[in-house]
Amino acid sequence: MQSSRTRPSETIQFGARYVVAWSLALAFCVVLLWTFAGYNERMGRVGWAISTIALVVVVGVLINHISRSHALAGYTDAQVLANRHLRVLEFPGSADEALDMAEAAVRGLRLFASIDVDRTYHRLTARLKNMDRYAMEGTSKSTSLVRVVLEPADGFCRANVRFEPASAPWLDWWVLDNGRNLDNALTVTALLEERIAERRRSDREAAQRTALERQLAQTQLHLLQAQVEPHFLYNTLTSAQVLTRSDPVRADLMLGHLVAFLRSSLPGENAEQSTLGVEVERSRAYLDILKIRMGERLGMVVDVPDSLRSLPMPPLLLQTLVENAIKHGLEPKSGGGTIWIRATQEGDMACVSVADDGLGLRAESSGSGMGLKNVRERLKLLFGERAALVLATNFPAGVTASMRIPLTSPQSA
Repeated sequence: MQSSRTRPSETIQFGARYVVAWSLALAFCVVLLWTFAGYNERMGRVGWAISTIALVVVVGVLINHISRSHALAGYTDAQVLANRHLRVLEFPGSADEALDMAEAAVRGLRLFASIDVDRTYHRLTARLKNMDRYAMEGTSKSTSLVRVVLEPADGFCRANVRFEPASAPWLDWWVLDNGRNLDNALTVTALLEERIAERRRSDREAAQRTALERQLAQTQLHLLQAQVEPHFLYNTLTSAQVLTRSDPVRADLMLGHLVAFLRSSLPGENAEQSTLGVEVERSRAYLDILKIRMGERLGMVVDVPDSLRSLPMPPLLLQTLVENAIKHGLEPKSGGGTIWIRATQEGDMACVSVADDGLGLRAESSGSGMGLKNVRERLKLLFGERAALVLATNFPAGVTASMRIPLTSPQSA
C-alpha cells in the first residue's frame, strides 16, 4: 500500500528534471558532434541511436534510484530522492561531548574511510566509502561525505548533520547516488539517536540517584531534628528539678535554655535550611544548659563575625560537632575544659570550626563515627567536592573539627 507520505507529484518532477537535464546534455553533444564532424544522414541516424540508448539507460538509472530510495525510506518525495540530506539533532551536554559522540558513531561505521575534527569551531567532516551494491562498475573507490556542524546552546547542543556526495553540487542534475547518501543518513542518524538516548537515560538515572540521595539526607535530617538525646533531656530535667529546691534562679535559667534549645531543634516550616547565625545560637543554648550542669568545668568562646552569620548552613551540622566535642573531649576529662566556635573567611571559602582542649583523638573517638560520617556526606551532597570536614589535633590538647564551605549558595537540601 502506498505510504501517505509519498508525494507522486514531487517524484514526477524530480524524474522529469533528471531526464530533461540528460536530454539537453545529449542534444548538446550531438549538435557539437555534427558541428565539428559535419552532418549527413548516416551520422544523424547514429547520433539519434546513441541518444536513444543513452536515454534508456538514464531512465533505468532513475527507476533504480527511485526504487532504492523508496525501499530505504518507505516513501518518496523531493527530499528523499535528493543526493544531499540534512538531519538536525539535539545532543545533551556540551559541544565537546556532542562532538565526541558524533566522532565515535562515525568511526564505528564499516565504510569509514577518514575523518577531520575541528574542535575549535565544533565541526567534523568524515569520508565514507561507497557501498559496492550502489556503485557502478569501476567507481567503487568514490566516497561520500558526512559533515557535522555544532551550535552550542544552554544545556544542550544542536547539530546540523549533512550527508552528500564528494562531487560538486551542480553534478546532481546528471548524477544520482542510487540512495547511497539516504542510506548513510538513516544509518548514522540512527546511531546518533541511540547514543543520545543512552546519554539521556544515563542523565536521568544520575538525577534519580541524586534525588534519592537528597531524599535520604532529608530523612536523616528529619530524624536528627525530631530526636533529642534521651540522656541529655533526662539529665537536664533532673538537674532542673534539683535546682528548684536549692537554687530556683539557676533552675529557671536552665529551663529557659532548654526551651530555647528545644524550639530550635524541632522541625519547622523551613527545616531543611538554616544559617550559620541560627546554628550558632542553637549550639550556644545547648552549651548554656551544659554550663549550668558542669559549672566551672566548661568554658565557652564564640567568635563568629556578623558578616558570616547569614551564611547558608544545613541544620544540625554545627550541633553535631559541638556534641561530639563535649561527649568525647570535655565531659570525660576530670577538669573539664573550653570549647571554641569560630568562623573565618578564606578567599571564596568559609571555615567553621569547633575546637576543644579535651582528651583528644583516641580509639573510641577517632573521627570515624556515624555523626561525623553524616556531616561529611551532607557537606558533599549539598556543596559538592569543594566542601570538606577536617579533623586535626589541637595544641596543646584536644581536637579541632573544621568545615570548609563555599561561599556560593548551596544546593537545596
